[in-house]
Amino acid sequence: MNLYELLRPLLFKIDPEIAHNLTLKNLPLLHRSGLLKAFLPSVPALPKRVMGIDFPNPVGLAAGLDKNGEAIDALADFGFGFIEVGAVTPRPQPGNPKPRLFRLPAAQAIINRMGFNNQGVDKLLINLQNTECVGGRRTAAGCVLGVNLGKNFDTPIEKAADDYLICLEKLYGKVDFVTINISSPNTKNLRALQGGDELDALLAAIKSRQAELGQQHGKYMPVAIKIAPDLDDVQIADMAGLFRKHRIDALIATNTTLARDGVEHLAHGNETGGLSGLPVRDKSTRVISAFHTALAGEVPIIGAGGILQGVDAKDKIDAGAELVQFYTGLIYRGPALIKECVEALRT
Repeated sequence: MNLYELLRPLLFKIDPEIAHNLTLKNLPLLHRSGLLKAFLPSVPALPKRVMGIDFPNPVGLAAGLDKNGEAIDALADFGFGFIEVGAVTPRPQPGNPKPRLFRLPAAQAIINRMGFNNQGVDKLLINLQNTECVGGRRTAAGCVLGVNLGKNFDTPIEKAADDYLICLEKLYGKVDFVTINISSPNTKNLRALQGGDELDALLAAIKSRQAELGQQHGKYMPVAIKIAPDLDDVQIADMAGLFRKHRIDALIATNTTLARDGVEHLAHGNETGGLSGLPVRDKSTRVISAFHTALAGEVPIIGAGGILQGVDAKDKIDAGAELVQFYTGLIYRGPALIKECVEALRT
């Protein structure tokens, strides 16, 4: 039994959001003391080049755990091949009313309706100045860093592109990549951006500004798009056509699901919000496979959703993903899952 397996029952006795905040607050202290690495398993190297970026291994941390970039260096100690922080919005916002985070242990799942609670992009930029994982201070391993971008809850959906562009401009060249999150179920109407003319216009605006910023900075920073698992074949085909048309740098598949298949009978199983963890595993893998076919190898896929063991990561790679990332799996399995996934992908 590893240390996290001993700590998890104690953490699970605490309200999920309180446990989350306590963990995030203490991880940097453990990092600075040197104790964190002493208790973490060593993760083998498995280099992978995607989006023009060299990843030390293909297993990453999904956005949502460290929204404000407060524990990046500590999370790098875990051995992740890359870390995605956020989602961040142009202006600070408190998110949805509490309670808004629920564990479903019997299903190895979580339901959240956080609502992009964060301190805003300017605060994130301050935090990035103090991390070893950006710029010329890359002293920690596994410091490929991405930022997930959202829109403020009170920004009209027809103005959503403005919010993404504000964050893109402020972060350009300061991190390795950014992700345009158009799939969170917890911001009203956000998923409408996944469809037709709205998606076409958004991608055109993002790619145009990306090109301008690339000229200004003399470097190219990739932009990924994060999509939902609740898509039918027609939607997937239409979206894939637009991703190819606009030459999107990567696709993250997928975010949380609105479905409740298999958890309806559990405590908190019908809470409003996005469901993550084991119940979304197969749904996510199906979407990855469908997009892999529809994209014809033109856009790399980062697989996410329901990775609770090494074989789950391998299934997503076999379905067409080039990288994988998880968050809920970390809550249930702890840091040992990172090494398990990397080792599964080496075979």
